[in-house]
Amino acid sequence: MLRAFCGNLVTCEVKVSFTYGKVAVISADLRINDRIRVPQVRLIGYSGEQIGIVDTDKALEMADEVGLDLVEISPDATPPVCKVMDFGKYKYEVAQKAREARQNQTHIVVKEMRLGLKIEPHDYETKRNHIEKFLKGGDKVKVTVQFRGREQTRPEMGYRLLMKLAEELVEIAVVEFAPKKEGRSMTMVLGPTVKKATQKKSEKSEKSEKSEKKAAPQQASVADPISTEKETEVAQ
Repeated sequence: MLRAFCGNLVTCEVKVSFTYGKVAVISADLRINDRIRVPQVRLIGYSGEQIGIVDTDKALEMADEVGLDLVEISPDATPPVCKVMDFGKYKYEVAQKAREARQNQTHIVVKEMRLGLKIEPHDYETKRNHIEKFLKGGDKVKVTVQFRGREQTRPEMGYRLLMKLAEELVEIAVVEFAPKKEGRSMTMVLGPTVKKATQKKSEKSEKSEKSEKKAAPQQASVADPISTEKETEVAQ
């Protein structure tokens, strides 16, 4: 979330969400130009050079001469530290960082798949393929075995079924929560070995490689007529 109030006093709040719901909040309250009321400031120039302690009125004049703003970046220092900068550009960069943070945040989705204790081999293969697809997409999968009637007296059969599934998917999944019986069902949670963020990066790299391979033949086809013309001229 980004909040900005245009004017001399600007408040920016950026919220970034990471995997497993961890949240980091960065906030900044900045005073600029005539909102800076202290008599003196420690001034940093537009290029980062240390100018030193100057009167605030003088610092405002220096910023105005180059058509920029005087921004208080360290109000708790004695005297406060101010920098000459393009404040509009600064606000744009803050917005860009907030946008990038939203794009990079990872959403963990838990899919659910139910199995019967007497599931047919064909149905088992179909559901296993669905689970494999979820895991390769970076999502977790909660697998539940339902016990019916006298099946409740044979929980070990449900355990074996779930562990068989985990062993078959061992290359792409890890058991995050071991099989546990709760009432008339037994549940196990599988997590992907490759995180969703890593999966997205690999997909992007694959797309870029494919686009480069497609572009290479086109460049070669453009170059071929030129080389043919040169060969014809030599032959003549």
